[in-house]
Amino acid sequence: MGDGLGELALRAFTTFFATAGPIDVAAFYAVLTASVGPAQRRLTAVKGTAVATGLLLVFILFGEVLLRWLGITLAAMRTAGGILLMLLAIDMVFARPSNISSPTQAEALEAGERADISVFPLATPLIAGPAALGAAVLLAAEAGQRGILGELVVVAALLAVMTIQLALLLVAGRLHAVLG
Repeated sequence: MGDGLGELALRAFTTFFATAGPIDVAAFYAVLTASVGPAQRRLTAVKGTAVATGLLLVFILFGEVLLRWLGITLAAMRTAGGILLMLLAIDMVFARPSNISSPTQAEALEAGERADISVFPLATPLIAGPAALGAAVLLAAEAGQRGILGELVVVAALLAVMTIQLALLLVAGRLHAVLG
């Protein structure tokens, strides 16, 4: 890939992987669906991942327009996104849970009481949370400077991470049963 597209692809993939947190989401999902049958678990995983992917694609395509309508500049979004990613990285380094990439106690309780968790809390805020949505807007803005090929690279990186997310959700129940 020429013109820095390989670097963009790597950065987009790692950013989406860090902000969507497929491993963390799968662990939480396994706990939330421990008492649900396999067919319902699969349906929830597919629906939740599809909704999150759709939401992130909307933010890739229309996020910059939405920000302009709200009066938020890309520079402000970059600053806020950088701070959010730094806090997420600090939490990862020190292996402590945070509300940036995991649900709050109140969200976990509410999710435990819901019959269908595919849209809330699975699709949003667990998979397509504030960090992932912000990253989608910023990566799309950067990709837009490289033309349609740059935008396709960001979409491909998102789809790769969402494929990993779905695969982890589909095996989360078995992993939870083995690991406890």
